[in-house]
Amino acid sequence: MNPRLTLASSVVGAVIVALDGTVLTVAQPALRRDLGASYAQVQWTSTGYLVAVAGLLVFGGRLGDRFGHHRVFGLGMLGFGAASAGIAMASGVGWVIGLRVVQGVCGALLQPATLGMLRAAFPPERLRTPIAVRTAAIGVAAAAGPVAGGALVAGPGWRAVFLLNVAPALVLGLLALTVRPPRTASPARLDLPGALLLAVTLACLVHALVAMPGWAFTAAAAVVTGVAFVRHERRTASPLLPPDVVGSAAVGSALGMLVTASAALSGTLFVGTFLLQGPFGLNPFRSALVSLPLALLMVLAAPTCAVLLRRAGARRTTMAAMAVLALGVLVLSWASAVPALCAGFALVGAGFGTVMVAATHVVVREAAVESAGVAGGLQQTAMNVGPVLGVAAATVLMGADGGSGLPLGVLAALALTGAGLGWALPGRQAAAIDDHGQSRDRTRVPARR
Repeated sequence: MNPRLTLASSVVGAVIVALDGTVLTVAQPALRRDLGASYAQVQWTSTGYLVAVAGLLVFGGRLGDRFGHHRVFGLGMLGFGAASAGIAMASGVGWVIGLRVVQGVCGALLQPATLGMLRAAFPPERLRTPIAVRTAAIGVAAAAGPVAGGALVAGPGWRAVFLLNVAPALVLGLLALTVRPPRTASPARLDLPGALLLAVTLACLVHALVAMPGWAFTAAAAVVTGVAFVRHERRTASPLLPPDVVGSAAVGSALGMLVTASAALSGTLFVGTFLLQGPFGLNPFRSALVSLPLALLMVLAAPTCAVLLRRAGARRTTMAAMAVLALGVLVLSWASAVPALCAGFALVGAGFGTVMVAATHVVVREAAVESAGVAGGLQQTAMNVGPVLGVAAATVLMGADGGSGLPLGVLAALALTGAGLGWALPGRQAAAIDDHGQSRDRTRVPARR
């Protein structure tokens, strides 16, 4: 598959997953009424997906490294599209929950592959633009999802929402399975015990954050299996997380910034919904219009970030962007009029969009080609755990005083804390070296034996 087609597949795959999450939120009330489901059951249509995808993202990336990203991407897309079609025909909420879990498993296959394919198709010095295009497309999907979902629910009904991605998923899935890309699969053995321990750890962690009743048990289970996973990784000959990935200070810092940035964003959006429809008295449609600058600036920030990375380097770019994100959250906490709210959302979108491109670029570029899937899985894990953490923290803090000031202040502080992680990222000199094509390409060619 040529680089342009690879980029198109990566973008469409990421957009399908992003659209699926946004339109589901719009469809849930109608789904509950039509299927006679309880609120707890409806919650599990989201929770089941999150638990499955978070637990398997890294292993899905490793499968791509082992057997080829295009092949794993194709299987993930076909499964995701088939599960979507099944949800559209579901006769009960139990089927919806079960198929959402299947979607999570398939999403864990295709999401890391969207980044692994880019790492294999583009040299390190040319990764900025493809990642920026992918991020901008996700921003467009985030903005268009609620509108498209609302129109479909109001017209054909909630089942039509899940038919949106069936055709593109099946077409791209079949295309990915029929092409013969250059062989880049890693000969490394699959660490199945490590994959199981990590999956249980992450699944329990996510469940503890989103399902507050019984959280202590699952949190304790996450700690126990997490310790067992670390001990196993230190002793095994073929670890699930290669040392060249987890041993890189730049990768660790970039992942930390993705977690804190996505937590601050999702927590702010959660609080902002209650702020706009509570003290400001806006209806859902006007609330969406007020928050629209967030999506618009996120889209515009993606290509701008590609230029900033080249001229200023990842360190300055991400640290400044995290500061802008924190400032936007603070503006929202102080806002007393609609123009100030729009300005706050714009700053949040600009900051988050920049961090997402820059930090993702560092994670994917720093990994060797044979570990690109694991790197993509870690990036996607950070982007899934962060929002869950942010919404959970916002929920607890809003319950503490009933207002928006405390949670938004804490979320702004979280973003500033994430800015401090940027010191470990490459600086301007590394970016300048990249531009002349003299950077160390981490693609490793096995020596002839």
